Amino acid sequence: MDINWIIDSPFEALPVGDRQATAISVDGTESLTYEQLRDRRNRFVHLLRDAGVEPGDRVGIILLNSLDYIALYFAIARIGAIAVRVNFRLSPAELSYIINDSGCSVVVFHSSRAAQLEPTHGSVSVRRWFCLSDEDSPLPVWAEQPDLDSVPADDPQLPRPAGADPVMLMYTSGTTGRPKGAVWTHDNSLWAASNQASKWNYTSDTVAMTSGPLYHVGALESMFLSALLVHGTGVITSSGGLTIDRIVNAIREAGVTHALLYPFALYDLLRKTDLDPEHLSSLRAIVCGGDVIQPWASKAMDEKLPGIELQQAYGLTEGGSLAAVLDHRYLRAHPDSIGRPIPLTQLKIMLETGEPAGPDQVGELWVRSPAVSGTYWNLPDESRETFADGWCHTGDLGRVTPDGFLVLTGRAKDMIRSGGENIYPAEVEAVLSGHPGVAAVALVGVPDAKYLEVGCAVINAAGPDAIQGELEEDLRKLAADRLARYKCPRYYVFVDELPLNASGKVQKRILRDLFAYLGTTGADSAEIGKSAPG
Repeated sequence: MDINWIIDSPFEALPVGDRQATAISVDGTESLTYEQLRDRRNRFVHLLRDAGVEPGDRVGIILLNSLDYIALYFAIARIGAIAVRVNFRLSPAELSYIINDSGCSVVVFHSSRAAQLEPTHGSVSVRRWFCLSDEDSPLPVWAEQPDLDSVPADDPQLPRPAGADPVMLMYTSGTTGRPKGAVWTHDNSLWAASNQASKWNYTSDTVAMTSGPLYHVGALESMFLSALLVHGTGVITSSGGLTIDRIVNAIREAGVTHALLYPFALYDLLRKTDLDPEHLSSLRAIVCGGDVIQPWASKAMDEKLPGIELQQAYGLTEGGSLAAVLDHRYLRAHPDSIGRPIPLTQLKIMLETGEPAGPDQVGELWVRSPAVSGTYWNLPDESRETFADGWCHTGDLGRVTPDGFLVLTGRAKDMIRSGGENIYPAEVEAVLSGHPGVAAVALVGVPDAKYLEVGCAVINAAGPDAIQGELEEDLRKLAADRLARYKCPRYYVFVDELPLNASGKVQKRILRDLFAYLGTTGADSAEIGKSAPG
């Protein structure tokens, strides 16, 4: 069974009236019914087929959050092609790598991304570039603007993809600095949606909203797709300038029942001094993903929004989107926990010896479920290292309490978590070390009140005559040219030498402690009512 069953089934098995139910919405203002979504999907199918897209071909999506993003994704899946959902914030070099590595034959992008793709379009093997343009950012001369209204909306009557066929590549940065494409199959997607719908007892009355960008599984595959699975409504927020006021307005306009928020958005909500609880009257639950909820937030939820459950969620791209949830009733008793496995999901802690950990023993967290990705695109060695017998080796360190709650204690892999995005220091260090004025560099995370962590580049300059101010300016420009903005270090500090252990590895724990003072926390309840920094 392929994921298009989600939008096709109202036509094949349900009453005609269900076709007019709202399927997807942006901000609660723009929407498509199931019938309109199916028609829009079919138009994209015809467009892509006319462009030569066949089963197994890769189609790049570099779009802002929109109704067309969802329709296009289902169209690629209907053909049996593979969607490459690309982070639209990436630099030209990063975009070029992903397009080439995945072998995209067609790319569909928003005109606001044309400047990022300008250096790339002539150096990759893409056959056709389709641009969805608007008045603010016109069509580039090297791309085509499709006229979807002139394309047929009839069912293309194509063979159905198999459940084991790939449907999507999601690129994640790696510890070596080279992005890896996690392969999701149709089965993975349906199981992820089913696991979550079962966890939260979703029905056709469910209106689930995700506030993240659709190039993340933490948006489309988390709650949104599971709402469509049961013929409810999935709501997304439009890209750019996202504020808590916009989130609250979307909840009110769409009648959202379940919302997925990143921690900084939750904290902004609880700090909002003019919040009218009536604007959230439809809301039954907030699921918070990205990091552990700060203790003051659960207390503030009970005081300010007592009718709404707050739940802590944990997941990762390779591990099926969501793997564990801490229910509201356990938040106070287990403030450091990420909860227990969701349905049809197993979690275990493994020691370096290869043996399962006992209660409260720290080891690496492994996840197994039918939603786990299972492989990386064209990377057999990395695939064998991360996936074995259906288990995903997450790279996160944790322990299980004697009463069965999972607690994360750190990261086995070198990673910074900033505003819902993963930053792998190796990728940033590789860019900065290319400057001739840098002898050695280490990137560490320092606290940030809004984004949890931000990057701090610790530089050992090459030669005693380096002028730090000029070198920092050069490095900031180099990072801005080569990296997505969220990956660029917030701080630059200079040291005579980096601390090394006996094996010659940089002791980043020492650097994190040494430069933690640069960051800000704002983590206690006294921060409620203040505006968030950043």
